[in-house]
Amino acid sequence: MEVLVTGGGGFLGGAIVDHLLREGFRVRSFARGDYPALRERGVRVIRGDLADAEAVLRACEGCGIVFHNAARAGVWGDFDSFYGPNVIGTRNVLAACAKTGVGRLVFTSSASVVFGDEDIEGGDESLPYPERPRSPYTATKAEAERMVLEADSPALRTISLRPHLIWGPGDTQIIPRILAQARAGRIVRVGDGRNVIDTTYIDNAARAHLLAAAALETNPTAGGRAYFISNGEPVNLWDFVNRILALAGIPPIRRSLPKGAAVFLGAVIEKVHLALKLPGEPRMTRFLAEELSTSHWFDISAARRDLGYEPLVSIEEGLRRLKAWLAAGHGPA
Repeated sequence: MEVLVTGGGGFLGGAIVDHLLREGFRVRSFARGDYPALRERGVRVIRGDLADAEAVLRACEGCGIVFHNAARAGVWGDFDSFYGPNVIGTRNVLAACAKTGVGRLVFTSSASVVFGDEDIEGGDESLPYPERPRSPYTATKAEAERMVLEADSPALRTISLRPHLIWGPGDTQIIPRILAQARAGRIVRVGDGRNVIDTTYIDNAARAHLLAAAALETNPTAGGRAYFISNGEPVNLWDFVNRILALAGIPPIRRSLPKGAAVFLGAVIEKVHLALKLPGEPRMTRFLAEELSTSHWFDISAARRDLGYEPLVSIEEGLRRLKAWLAAGHGPA
């Protein structure tokens, strides 16, 4: 069977491609950029934009499964810049699947679609979307997820996965950001330092996608549902960050900032950023301050029960692999 992975050149998308190739699937990748390394491995690389409905349609033709992983992520940006790829792009993928006869769609959502400004401790899939989304990213990912779940039908089975804080060798977001901020002397603990979070090692996140695709064929109850995915090992956020810093030979975090002060500072920085039309992301935003100071970990019993998901790579083993990757010079300078 030929399958399509949108965003196949990215961190998670690339890991999904790896797992599919190992299982013997013929794989296509759809993304804006070119990825010669994928082509060398036999992946059909298709370049295009999610906003281009015709390009998405052509990418889906002849595929039995689509893994829709491509999205715009981030803590900062205007709403439209997220709405285009995350909502319109997903709408185009759904339309293309329907027109070309794709039978199964696995959507990569995010645990952050249920984030408010309060702690989440052992939350499950009964958690509602917040009335006031905390960022354009979470708002648009939630809207896209709703569309995917509502599209579930006998002709097109759909499922949404909500992995939380994916990390590991090859990471282009979390690990590089932590190390860069620490090396620049700009990393500060936000809050009282007691908040507990979930994380997901990259191989576990990728494998969950293949299990979800299989479940859509074998488990009638899995379609039209969302599932939290994590390592199932909640950890103290700041202890985890300090362990990552130690792998790179960086001292632990010494400075701290109360949550209220960080939220206020984030609001001020946001206003300055907008007023001066500064490039890039602000160093602190209200959403980031809340994310760094609250607990957010989840009950993954539903994924275990319905998908057969079990995290195979523990945090300890993941850190060992990350250390080896950094030591080999593959990580950020």
